Order: sequence, then structure tokens, then C-alpha cells
Amino acid sequence: MGYSCRDIGHRIRFLREANNLTRDSLSEMADISTKFLYEIELGKKGFTVEVLFKLAKALNVSCDYILSGNEVKKIPEKMIDVLECFSPGQMGRVQDILRVVQELCAGEDA
Repeated sequence: MGYSCRDIGHRIRFLREANNLTRDSLSEMADISTKFLYEIELGKKGFTVEVLFKLAKALNVSCDYILSGNEVKKIPEKMIDVLECFSPGQMGRVQDILRVVQELCAGEDA
């Protein structure tokens, strides 16, 4: 799968503006120069994985979202903490219960 520097740059700029960040503030948060960020946003420059990680962290999105525009659904930490309390043998029953809850919630949306 190929990634377009231009599309990635547009996503970064959109996210920056949506978060009311100036180019100066985002570049400071990501520890890169403002000129480099400008060139990234225009799609003229690529960047390292380290810069990708810093930009994603500063913009509060996944690296995957910056690269592809696909959101990664994250399970809230509190849910993970609860699920980790169950033994492997109990997880099948927990999944069954969650499916019933999902169906009940879906019925409310109808």
C-alpha cells in the first residue's frame, strides 16, 4: 500500500488546525523545525518513524491515521482493566454477555 506525502501532509495540517495549533507550536511539540513541518504539510518532505510518532502524539491520533486516514478504534483502558480480571476460561462467557449487551444497545438506536 502506497502512502501519498501530499495526503499525509494535508491530514497533518487539518489536524493541526482542528486542534487550534500554530505551525510553531506543533513543531515545538514534535521537536522539529517550523520550516520542516511546513514542507511536510505541503507534501514536499517525508519524515522518519520517530517524527511520525512525535506528530501523532502531539496531535493525539494514531500513526496509522496520519499515514492512511483510517482511525484505529481504541478500547478504553478501564475496559481493558476489567477484561483482564477474567480467566481465559471465563472469556467465552464474557463475550456472550457482551454480544447480548451489544444487541440490546443496537435495539435502542433503532
